[in-house]
Amino acid sequence: MNWIMIMLYIFNSGIFLYSVILVFLYVFIALYARGSTRNYTRNNSFTDYRLLAISQYAPSISILAPAYNEDASIVENVRSLLSLYYNNLEVIVINDGSRDESLQKLITSYELIKTDYFIYNKLPSKTVKGVYRSLNSAYRKLIVVDKFNGGKADALNCGINISKNDYIICIDVDCIMEEDAVLKMVKPFMEDTGPRVIASGGVIRLANSCTIRDGRLEKVYLPKNYWARMQALEYIRAFLLGRMAWTRLNGLLIISGAFGAFDKEIVIKSGGYYCNTVGEDMELVVRMRRYMQESGIPYVVQYIPDPLCWTEAPASAKVLKRQRNRWTRGTIETLIRHRKMFFNPHYRLLGMVSYPYWFFFEMLAPLVETMGFTVFLIMTVTGVINWHLFLGLLLFIITFGYMNSAFAIYMEVTSYNQYNRPKDITKLLFTALTEPFVFHPFIIWSALLGYIDIIRRKKTWGEMLHKGF
Repeated sequence: MNWIMIMLYIFNSGIFLYSVILVFLYVFIALYARGSTRNYTRNNSFTDYRLLAISQYAPSISILAPAYNEDASIVENVRSLLSLYYNNLEVIVINDGSRDESLQKLITSYELIKTDYFIYNKLPSKTVKGVYRSLNSAYRKLIVVDKFNGGKADALNCGINISKNDYIICIDVDCIMEEDAVLKMVKPFMEDTGPRVIASGGVIRLANSCTIRDGRLEKVYLPKNYWARMQALEYIRAFLLGRMAWTRLNGLLIISGAFGAFDKEIVIKSGGYYCNTVGEDMELVVRMRRYMQESGIPYVVQYIPDPLCWTEAPASAKVLKRQRNRWTRGTIETLIRHRKMFFNPHYRLLGMVSYPYWFFFEMLAPLVETMGFTVFLIMTVTGVINWHLFLGLLLFIITFGYMNSAFAIYMEVTSYNQYNRPKDITKLLFTALTEPFVFHPFIIWSALLGYIDIIRRKKTWGEMLHKGF
């Protein structure tokens, strides 16, 4: 019995140390992100983006939008892309073997015909069945590619092969972008006077319950659905706190696959998107950073706190579970693939700080929490738990988590204030109260299923059903 008590003591001490470090990191990230957002707002307050839009020196951009069974909203979404305020732009929609009416709806709505088009296959991808351009000059920026199904990463590689411009913006076709989104995304590349900017990301917000007409966002509302509303809070925390802090450190490992801009030359030199993973967005950023580090080229990865892209979040537990399962598998696959960087001083901040953080506090977090809960049950059954200490720590953790969410909401209100109705902010604050008891346990369970699927070598994406805008 003594050895069991010793093991429990060692485990509890480890969990306590893990929690203390995590709390410290969250406080640091929150405060550091605050400074990063203020610096960005101050430095860009006098920027005239209209001059950038018409400048002959503005970078040439190719927007890549993979589409698979998106006929519910694809016409509106493409209209949103074509309305973007930028001159030197091409929009490439890659129909990745859709089984619905996606391609036909695009052909009908945008007057498309199949054309001869030279494709320089710099990156491997599935066979292209046809390339379509419009008879209507109003849609001259639009290129639609029809190809055999190969997954999102394969479709993006195909889009890169098709693209003619120097920089690429990769988005989900079910996103609605702000009209000045491209202008703000390319600005870091134009200001590249020191270390080379290899990638730039923008804040993702949720379009659930918002008013959208003709591919444009007209009115912002907080999602009515609980799962979507909880994700709205989660996205505010992740983007305004987490990613802004890591950007300031130049240690960011992920740019959302829903909306990211990349230096195409570096993407190609790095080998393009890796198709044998469900986390292609994170894997590409890590590989690009690794390529630059190993080549000895100074570089940065930027992130922009402006809400530039609106997407539809899963509104059901079933679809949300699939998404978080996939995110977990993608994180594990990426970290295993690039394990050489783990505490490797050759990779500097990337190897000594960014990778270990993601390994211990992102990838392992679901396992640590599950083991902690299991030990709690064992201690409860054996009657060795100190209830006064346990309840005190539990209250502290719940309170700290709530204060972290409240601070993120404060950052939202004092910066971009998208949810500007007082009742929306009140709903967010009350929603945060339910997170430790409903949403967070569900996310942990979904992540554990991701671990199980990794062991089973499951590679499927998991169908993401959209209601459409």
